[in-house]
Amino acid sequence: MNVLNNVRNSLVIGFAVLGMGAAAVAVHAQESGHPKAASVERHHGERANWGARMAARQARLHDQLKLSAAQEPAWAAFTAASKPGQRPARGERGQWASLTAPERMEKQLDMAKQHVAAMETRLAALNTFYAVLTPEQKKVFDEHSMRGGHHGKHKRHA
Repeated sequence: MNVLNNVRNSLVIGFAVLGMGAAAVAVHAQESGHPKAASVERHHGERANWGARMAARQARLHDQLKLSAAQEPAWAAFTAASKPGQRPARGERGQWASLTAPERMEKQLDMAKQHVAAMETRLAALNTFYAVLTPEQKKVFDEHSMRGGHHGKHKRHA
């Protein structure tokens, strides 16, 4: 009876291992069927859609704020500073793989510093624009920025 249990347990384990191996092969086959170019095209499409959504949000906000002619230059500077800048070049995976761990972290830190500098530029433009708003406009702007702003930029939409 003990030998029969050992054989049965061995068969169950063996089939489980084969099943996991087959699943891994299937996943690998699916992944290798998608060229990197398709991923890059999809990314650029998402970015273009994001830009269109951002422009629509800005147009709605502009209409809701009912800006005066004197406020328009500050609005133009704010929206110009809010446009996404050129992302720092990340390099190819092969280039990153050839770097040492400290070198990779140094590159990551440099990219983070560029990101912070861009945020500081946007903050300066925001402060300048915000200063010319009336209290009612500030309330509209604050409510609008809480409903979307950049808080959801990393969400993936299906």
